[in-house]
Amino acid sequence: MDPEFIRDLFSQFGPVTIRRMFSGAGIFADGLMFGLVVDGAIHLKVDETNIADFEREGCRPFTYTRGKNSDRPTCHALPYWRLPERLYDDPDELAVWAGRAFAIAERKKSASRVRTKRKGSSRRK
Repeated sequence: MDPEFIRDLFSQFGPVTIRRMFSGAGIFADGLMFGLVVDGAIHLKVDETNIADFEREGCRPFTYTRGKNSDRPTCHALPYWRLPERLYDDPDELAVWAGRAFAIAERKKSASRVRTKRKGSSRRK
C-alpha cells in the first residue's frame, strides 16, 4: 500500500509516518505505532475498550503463522484488527477510530513504563 495514500487517508486524524517492517509497515504518530499494514490491509491497535467495535463491523484480528515449514505450525494473533472497509471512504470516522487506537498505544506505553519502574525499584531494596 502506498505510504502517501496512507498519510492522506489519516490526514483528519493528524500526521502519521509509515515505517517498513518485515512483510508490511507500521503506522506511527508521535513515535507510537497504532496501526499495521500487511498484504494491502490496514489494521488498528485494539484492547478491551474497542474490540467490540471491530467485532460489530465483522472485522478480524491480524494473525500470522509461525513454523510454516515445520510439522507443527502455530497461529498467533496480534492486538491489531482489520480496519472496516467503510472507513476508507469516511475520513472523519476513521480519525475517531485512529484516535482510539492511538490512545491504546499510549496506555500500553505508560503501563510498560510503570512495570519497568516497579521492577527496577524492587531490586534496589
